[in-house]
Amino acid sequence: MTHSPDPITQTVQSNLCTGCGVCAGRFPELIRMVDDVTNGRRPIVAQTEAGLNAANQAINLCAGAGADHASLPAKDETDRDWGPVLKIWEGWAADEEIRHRGSSGGAVTALGLALIEAGEADGVAHVAQRDDDPRLNRSVISKSREDMLRGAGSRYAQASPGERLAEIAATPGRFAFIGKPCDVASVRKAANQDEYLDDKIAVTIGIFCAGAPTLAATEALLDRLSVPKGAALTDLRYRGNGWPGTMQATWRDADGSLQKSDAISYGEGWGQVLQAGRKWRCSICADHTGEFADISVGDPWHNPPKGNTDPGRSLIVARTERGVRIIEAAIANGTLIAEPRDRDLIAKAQPNLLDTRGSVFGRRLAMHLTGMPVPKDTGLNSFDLWKSHLSLKRKAQSVAGSLKRIVRRRLWRAVDITPV
Repeated sequence: MTHSPDPITQTVQSNLCTGCGVCAGRFPELIRMVDDVTNGRRPIVAQTEAGLNAANQAINLCAGAGADHASLPAKDETDRDWGPVLKIWEGWAADEEIRHRGSSGGAVTALGLALIEAGEADGVAHVAQRDDDPRLNRSVISKSREDMLRGAGSRYAQASPGERLAEIAATPGRFAFIGKPCDVASVRKAANQDEYLDDKIAVTIGIFCAGAPTLAATEALLDRLSVPKGAALTDLRYRGNGWPGTMQATWRDADGSLQKSDAISYGEGWGQVLQAGRKWRCSICADHTGEFADISVGDPWHNPPKGNTDPGRSLIVARTERGVRIIEAAIANGTLIAEPRDRDLIAKAQPNLLDTRGSVFGRRLAMHLTGMPVPKDTGLNSFDLWKSHLSLKRKAQSVAGSLKRIVRRRLWRAVDITPV
């Protein structure tokens, strides 16, 4: 007799999983995260009665299956388009090393460190490069400046920072959480359902995200960087060391000497290689700016760098009163150098993301037409943006182009996970 898959496995098979790791973080003995070359970082549920019970509870924490945007306060069009935007600043980390190593202005690292130094957080959950395999990420909890610098700079690879929820729940103290918008959305769902966990989360910081490439995309990047096949990789930098930074790899030769690849621009590495390696779930994501976070940080592209390694700048968005207080305290104590900006600057800084939010309606419509499961999001204004913001050509592309991709890639087929 064939049994229907549990709801977490079903979410993975249906192309709805974001790989946030929150399900594994809440049920670490029964759900584990694995890396799949073509499908990304995904959960595997223990095929036992206890595993099924865990999955039935974990699905209620899964923002990949659906998120309640209607619960977010929205007083005007800016809030409806971008999630709550209480205040905005443009600035950078006062610490020159943090600013240099950060993807833009190092604001995320600076804020995390400021919380530790002020005693408001006993640690910061975030993502860092794996020491044994720089192609992959690991979720960590940092408690010092040296530890925080492990995660400075973007990591354009699959990551599951939600795995650290188990450690956060079991460790005395309060913790800041840094992750992609989908990671933060699932953490917020988990905290809303558990008062103890909610009290353990000092603040959530969301990083603007245009999608997470898979391991296959990382391999394509290494090919573009002319890294020899099978080389003993020691480092893979996607961004940082200036804004927006360059992509470069380091490996060790057979004789033990270190070799560095040529550096390519962020535009070339992301636009020509990694962007094509995003999973379908990223293409139908409506939240690229961390709407459920207390604080969101991204690139201020309205004022772009003149080269590849200019001094960095960050767009810093407070989405809750807690976020406002933390940012203003970091500015007051000199951790952040930042100036306030008009709230509508987010639209000028990230115009492509507003187009994407509108296109999501057309892409999800194509999924409905082909019988594919669609995220059960509530309160989205994607249809309004699709109708009023997109050109007729873009409207057609969002539906017809998606139908073409669905058919070409047979996206209705169940995703089969093969751990690396």
